[in-house]
Amino acid sequence: MSRFWSDVVHRLIPYTPGEQVQMPGLIKLNTNENPYGPSPQAVAAMQAAAGDGLRKYSDPSNAAVKDAVARRFGLKREQVFVGNSSDEVLAHTFQALLKHDKPLLSPDISYSFYPTYCSLYGIEQVRVPLNQRFEIDIDDYAQPCGAIIIANPNAPTGIALPLEKIEALAAAHRDQVVVIDEAYVDFGAQSAVTLLDRYPHLLVIQTLSKSRSLAGLRVGFAAGHPDLIAGMERVKNSFNCYPLGQVQQAGAVAALDDQAHTERTSRAIVASRSWLTTQMQALGFEVLPSHANFIFARHPQRDAAMLAAALRERAILVRHFKQARIDQFLRITIGTDAECAALVSALKLILA
Repeated sequence: MSRFWSDVVHRLIPYTPGEQVQMPGLIKLNTNENPYGPSPQAVAAMQAAAGDGLRKYSDPSNAAVKDAVARRFGLKREQVFVGNSSDEVLAHTFQALLKHDKPLLSPDISYSFYPTYCSLYGIEQVRVPLNQRFEIDIDDYAQPCGAIIIANPNAPTGIALPLEKIEALAAAHRDQVVVIDEAYVDFGAQSAVTLLDRYPHLLVIQTLSKSRSLAGLRVGFAAGHPDLIAGMERVKNSFNCYPLGQVQQAGAVAALDDQAHTERTSRAIVASRSWLTTQMQALGFEVLPSHANFIFARHPQRDAAMLAAALRERAILVRHFKQARIDQFLRITIGTDAECAALVSALKLILA
């Protein structure tokens, strides 16, 4: 039946998500899910919204969610775009803002959805290599381009750029849209939202999936100048006027308003990340400096694919990428303290 496919379908290489395996006693450290539950206030709000009102369409403007984002970051409603996960927000960003005569610049090692969107929407892309320390060097972006997108902290490395580097990048590219994808920013990095008033070409994208423990709710948002947001709204309203249902909107508002819960669980993850990093280094692993809810590590004497397979045999899932330069790394989500301890114990047995 593939003879009926459009030409673009044949050229696509779809994004490959982490495994969602059902296994007794599984320790799941492969998809960067938060080990702690969402805000009780968010759960209560969603339960309250799951009633007779679901027979009606949700608010297509997502005004309540936009207002919650605006409250959180000191913005105006017209500076906020809301979508069904940050992946959908990214999709609308690529369509509305990133297709130009000159290429889109992005890191060669980063979120692998970026090249998928470029293929899907016919966007020329130039992948800028990370340096030898797997860092983004903003000087490497001093080249002709139509737009720039980077993840900060970067994925899958977990390495973050300081805010002054983000500002320098925005200042050097005032004629191009600069997108900062901040899915993991709450685990120790600095958000570029504070730069929006000075840089009207800057767009910041975040998700409720990570620090707010709502991966199953699928809510993301972008913040930027009203002109950028208006372009994204035109795309969204030409595709799907009702991307968020009533339950999603209710849960998102409550989660955004319960910043204390977000900060409390994020601190716990940061503490566990520090402990796990120390333990992994003691086992001989090189661990890249992470500001995310995962670490990126390799062992100089052990093959990463072998280690991932051996952990899987012990019902522990981690993520292994086959991409050049990082095929000897494992990306390991920070779980609970008990899950991290079980991982370390398993690695000791495997390495022995």
